[in-house]
Amino acid sequence: MAFKRSTKAPRTKAGSQPWLHLNGVEIQEFGTVRMFPLGLSRDAREYSCQRLNQILADTQILYNHYKKHHWMMRGPTFYQLHLLLDKHAGEQLELIDMLAERVATLGGVAIGDPRHVAEVTVIPRPPNGVEEVPAMLSRLIESHETILIAAHDAAARTAEMGDDGTNDLLVSSVIRTNELQSWFLIEHLVDTPLVEPHDS
Repeated sequence: MAFKRSTKAPRTKAGSQPWLHLNGVEIQEFGTVRMFPLGLSRDAREYSCQRLNQILADTQILYNHYKKHHWMMRGPTFYQLHLLLDKHAGEQLELIDMLAERVATLGGVAIGDPRHVAEVTVIPRPPNGVEEVPAMLSRLIESHETILIAAHDAAARTAEMGDDGTNDLLVSSVIRTNELQSWFLIEHLVDTPLVEPHDS
């Protein structure tokens, strides 16, 4: 691995000065996989990495939407939704790590740079300002559904290709987490009074 070092004097012996301003050579391109002895074909691993990276990009956007809406929540349900959205954000952050590590396990390169994520995601960009609470919740639900549609399809196809590990991650973690979070949000949009008056 070749590095260009930006130092005034050549390194002649070991020392405690850190090597700063290094420019590395890209040693693996995005979209490629290294040959790992995992009992899976290169085609299967390349396909899984491609599908996982799309879901990973969308999940990173969903995580950031959760954080923004958590900060910008308004109204009489502020406290409950402020806490709920932060909890959901934390669970999405765990999914991000699991998805990225699965890509790396398959020999691929996980998408991580926010600018790259913005180019790849299919989740629509929201306004830069603050929307009404029902609109914020509805936007989150739609993002969950986008991820769920992709995850269901990817789970079925990776299973067909023999990638049980990716299938398990998608079914046991991504799908179940997104379904549960969607349910919690959906119930906040039901217009049901807390107490129904009864005629005496």
